[in-house]
Order: sequence, then structure tokens, then C-alpha cells
Amino acid sequence: MVFKKTKILAITGSTRKNSSNYKILNFISENIKSEFEVIIFEDLADIPHFNPDLDTDNPPEMVEFFRNKIMEADGVIICTPEYVFSLPGSLKNALEWCVSTTIFSDKTVGLITASASGEMAHEQLLLIMKTIGAKFDENKQLLIQGIRGKINEEGKITNEETEIALQDFINHFENQF
Repeated sequence: MVFKKTKILAITGSTRKNSSNYKILNFISENIKSEFEVIIFEDLADIPHFNPDLDTDNPPEMVEFFRNKIMEADGVIICTPEYVFSLPGSLKNALEWCVSTTIFSDKTVGLITASASGEMAHEQLLLIMKTIGAKFDENKQLLIQGIRGKINEEGKITNEETEIALQDFINHFENQF
């Protein structure tokens, strides 16, 4: 009997290499149960600007690639910073390409906003994900404020409360499968 791992697509909302958000997704990847396979998507900058005229029969290749990654995944985790009291444009752009689809409908999703403040971006992320039909609850969403002081350069969580919150998030997410 072949054992199939549960595929999780982890999307970092930051386009910076080795960002705090990437480090959090890496922490999740390292601390989730072995029956889960976490694939971190870092190519938001390569997705073209949303254009409804192109979202018909033949969307851009990178949009199809992104959508297929979501469809192939059993679950999705998004971890994003907040830029100027909002979601990063690259993340919002990628999610806009999903509005005309049902790829998030009833898909288990975990949502993390990790930033200096993050409150506005977190609210916007929750609203967008509800709009596109993602399945999440309060146990699969997390706001981590002041992230730069809670994680070091190597990606180790240095704040005990944050590490506990992330482990709780992981446990609740795992229990959905």
C-alpha cells in the first residue's frame, strides 16, 4: 500500500528572499507531522498584473501554474506581512486571479499575518479569503505582531508565546485532514 502525503501549498506574501514570513512557513514545514508535504510558493512577483480581459479562455502561463498549485494542494497556508496598512500588492494580485475560479471553494486554509502591526492586512486577508470561498476558522488564523523581534536570522522563533501560538496553529490545521 502506497501512503499518500497530504499536500500543503504555503504561500508567502512577501517577495523578499528569506523574509520573516518565509521563515515562519519554513518553521511550519519543519514542525508539521511527517504525513504532510509542505511546498512553499515564492513566485508571487512572477504573476502578471491582474487583467479581467485575460482571465477568460487562456490566462497567462504563470497564472495557470499558480492556480494548478492551489488545485493540486489538499490545503493552503498563507503567511503575509502588512505593507502600508494593507496586503502586499503581489499577494492581492495573485488572489485576484482566483476570484473567477472555485479553486479555494471549501479548501482548508490557514491564514497568518506576521508584521510590525498587521491588523489591517489581516482583516483584508480574512475578507478576501471568505469572498473566494476558503474554509478557515479562528483556530486556523493567526496575527503575529512585531515579528522581527520574535524570529532570528536563522529562522528560529525566539519568542516563546509566538512559538506556542504557531504550534497551536499547526495542530489545528493538521486536525482538518
